[in-house]
Amino acid sequence: MSPGRFDLAVVGGGIIGLAHAYLAAKAGKRVAVVEKDVRANGASIRNFGFVTVTGQERGDSWKLARRTRDIWAEIAVNAGLAVEQRGLYLTARSPEAVAVIEAFLATEMGEGCRLLAADEFRRLANGLGGPDLKAALFSPHEIRVESRTVIPALTAWLERAWNVTFFNETVVFDASPPRLRTSRGVLEAEAVVVCPGDDFVTLYPDRIAAYRLRRCRLSMLKLADPGFRLAAALMSDLSLTRYRGYAALPEARELEIKLRREQPRHFENGVHLIVAQGSDGGLIVGDSHHYDRLPAPFASVSAELDILDEYARATGRQAPAVRERWTGIYAVADDRTYLIDTPEPQVRLVIVTSGTGASTGFGIAERVIADLLGLKSEVMA
Repeated sequence: MSPGRFDLAVVGGGIIGLAHAYLAAKAGKRVAVVEKDVRANGASIRNFGFVTVTGQERGDSWKLARRTRDIWAEIAVNAGLAVEQRGLYLTARSPEAVAVIEAFLATEMGEGCRLLAADEFRRLANGLGGPDLKAALFSPHEIRVESRTVIPALTAWLERAWNVTFFNETVVFDASPPRLRTSRGVLEAEAVVVCPGDDFVTLYPDRIAAYRLRRCRLSMLKLADPGFRLAAALMSDLSLTRYRGYAALPEARELEIKLRREQPRHFENGVHLIVAQGSDGGLIVGDSHHYDRLPAPFASVSAELDILDEYARATGRQAPAVRERWTGIYAVADDRTYLIDTPEPQVRLVIVTSGTGASTGFGIAERVIADLLGLKSEVMA
């Protein structure tokens, strides 16, 4: 290991670990990141890169997402990271779906958002929308980056611009400051943040076990360039029953009953729709959700077919050819969207348990770093 003592060691080089490293380095701390693989290869690079504010669970998660979006925007400018899309369209195909959107707009979460008539949405979205399109929600709050390129670029920028030291292909066996015992020797640090993702057993397994976490396996697709451009990412009716900022509204219950009756297999596969577009024109489309302590690596084709079916329902067009397909795994909990645990006075264990790491991670990290290192946080609990 590199000589000298660090102010903070971060275990895990995914987006949650990088968020903690950035905010500590920005505060003038000497930071090391220890990553078990050659590079981050888990949920952080297998998602949409969609920093979602609208639809996050009301209250704390929604505030964390707003703050995270602001930090992402700041980093994108300073690090030269491309923002591929801005904003969100969410189409509604039934009066029940429109009712949920109207109820959402009446809350504080709807600030800055608006309801688009079907014709207005079609004008803005290159004629997209099926024959049953009733209306669409527009939110200006979201941004999207390309996960598979942005995470490596962010890592390189932290190393270059903020002097963060990275130890890759290194496993931490014990994380008790001021000494961390690793597969490459001893690392010295005054404080530690452990960001294990869906690794529940390497560090503090008993602490993690108390939260009764499971894993979610999702299916993702990349489609060929469809010949049109989406200014904003796209969601649809199913998202109104899945994202907690909508789904917790009383109006969402009637919509869920209707959709469960009409699209039962979509619910069985945990499908809702996000369509994002990259600089090459290709569409990142997903996703499905299957839960278990250890989800099998075998993804049913029915989930993929349901994703493509929802794409056709929402856009009114058949999906372009599939160019890539993959799965991702992330940690989930039934009773929380994230957890911050204190196994030792100078150690924090941080796990996002809702698949919202890109959307809430910087806000969570700001809070953790403020607490651990005695700094000011913009996001209060």
